[in-house]
Amino acid sequence: MPKSVDALEGIPKAILDELNKVVVGKEEIKQMLLVTLLSEGHILIEGLPGTAKTLLAKTFAQTIGGQFKRIQFTPDMLPADVTGFNIYSPDGRSRFVAGSLFANIVLADELNRTTPRTQSALLEAMQEKQVTIEGASHPLSDMFMVIASQLPYGSEGTYPLTDVQADRFMFRVWSDYLSKEDEQRVISRMDYIESPNIKAVATLEEIIQVQQRVRKVHVSDEVACYIVSIIQRAREDPDIASGPSTRATVSLFKGSRSLAFLEGRDYVLPDDVKKLTFPALIHRIRVKAEAEMENVTPKMVIDRVIAEVAVPKI
Repeated sequence: MPKSVDALEGIPKAILDELNKVVVGKEEIKQMLLVTLLSEGHILIEGLPGTAKTLLAKTFAQTIGGQFKRIQFTPDMLPADVTGFNIYSPDGRSRFVAGSLFANIVLADELNRTTPRTQSALLEAMQEKQVTIEGASHPLSDMFMVIASQLPYGSEGTYPLTDVQADRFMFRVWSDYLSKEDEQRVISRMDYIESPNIKAVATLEEIIQVQQRVRKVHVSDEVACYIVSIIQRAREDPDIASGPSTRATVSLFKGSRSLAFLEGRDYVLPDDVKKLTFPALIHRIRVKAEAEMENVTPKMVIDRVIAEVAVPKI
């Protein structure tokens, strides 16, 4: 039986309450996980070891009544370890063995520790919700989300994600060390955090209902034009070697609707778009080599774009 509108709107808060039981701080990442979930996208969490990337993903998955699988990526992994493979019997018959992608929420842990060949096993799954093995397509769940973690760019033993791979992620966020106050809170709650009682607060069907509700959030023509103008301005920046794709435009559009929904609004404000511009673009732009030599960073370019594009009056 479908839940009432009020009950559906309470699901994100219930998920956040469960997350807060275990994960101290990280408020921005928690919000971005919810935005990504409601936008039917995927998220990349980058950060140093021990900054709760895996804990965030695992706890988030536990709040949703679906199947969770974790893939610990290593340099010797093969694509079949991720997607699955066929087993053939002597009589010529075959049986498909599903890989770890066949779940509702998949944690791709330390994605940049494996080779580009294995990383590419995620491409079709993230874009089309299916995998193809020996010419046969195998559909994934309608409720499918990849939460990937990676070590900082250039860390020892890592393989940088290709532009095509990075573009599949709706947002990229940074997981930093905790503040002194938050670290003290971790110590005071250590016994509970190590063996938490996390419960599922929503079914997969309810999550899909909320996603459908988010699609009804209104985006005015002025705000839609603002989104496109930001992307166009980023592409035209003289310091950019490769700019954001149309997926970045879609990410801003869908994400701003989800953020407005989380804020209790049925319409999108330009501030929603501005707040999501950095996580939507930071992994999608490349700075020219000569600009890098002058210490120009993608963040500087994004800040410049936001400052120069006129904000519409709503």
